[in-house]
Amino acid sequence: MKRLFAGATDTGCVRSANQDSYHIDPDGRFFIVADGMGGHAGGEVASQIAVDAIRESLDACWEVATDSQKLMQEAINKANQAILDDQSANPIRSDMGTTIVILMFRDEIPWFCHIGDSRLYRLRGAKLEQISDDHTWIARAIQTGVVNPDEAKTHPWRHMLLQCLGREDLKEIAAGEVEWQPGDRLLICSDGLTEELSDDRIAHQLKSIRNCQQAAQALIESAKLRGGRDNITVVVVSNELNPQN
Repeated sequence: MKRLFAGATDTGCVRSANQDSYHIDPDGRFFIVADGMGGHAGGEVASQIAVDAIRESLDACWEVATDSQKLMQEAINKANQAILDDQSANPIRSDMGTTIVILMFRDEIPWFCHIGDSRLYRLRGAKLEQISDDHTWIARAIQTGVVNPDEAKTHPWRHMLLQCLGREDLKEIAAGEVEWQPGDRLLICSDGLTEELSDDRIAHQLKSIRNCQQAAQALIESAKLRGGRDNITVVVVSNELNPQN
C-alpha cells in the first residue's frame, strides 16, 4: 500500500480574492485546510495565520508528543491564540476568523481535528461519507428537527458558524481517529466545493479519477462550472494498493 496525495485551491468565479489557505506536508504526515472570513484582508490573514501556526506546532512537537488528539488540539489552540494576538495588534481585523480541518497520519493511522464547516470525507467504494460534523446553526437545526435537509440547502442561515478560530470562547475541539482501509480516499475541502457539488457528484469524480492531482483539479473545475460562488480548496489523500500516480 502507498499513501498518495495532492491538493489545489482556486478563487472561484465570483470572489476577487482567495481567503482559503492550505498546507500539505511534503512527507504526507499532515494536511490542513482553512477557510477565512472577516472581509478581504481579514479572511486571508486569519486562514494563513492558522495554517502557519498549526504547521509550526505539528513540526515542532511531532517526535515528542505521544497523544495524537492532544497534539492536534494544542496546535489549534495555538492557532486560535495567534489570530487573537493579531486582532489585538490590528483592530481593523478584529472580526476575522477561520475554519480549520487537520488530517494527520501517525504510525500510519489517520486522525482528524476540525472547527467550523470545512469538511473531511471518506470515499469507500462508491459511497461518500462525511466524517466531520459541521459546527453551524443549520447542522444543529437539522439534528433537532427544526429544519429538514432539503430546506437546509437554501436556508439563509446555512452559513452561520457556531464555532471558528479567532474567538475567545473557543469550545471543546472535536478530534478523533479515522478508520480507513486499502482503496479508501479521504477528502478535505472548504465549503466552496460542497456548496456547488452534491455528494453523489463528488463521489463519482473521486472514484473515476484515480490521479489525486487530477481529481482535486476536476472537483474544483466542476464547482466553478456550477457557479463557483466561493473560494474552493480540495485535498485528496488515497490509500492505494496499485498506485498510478
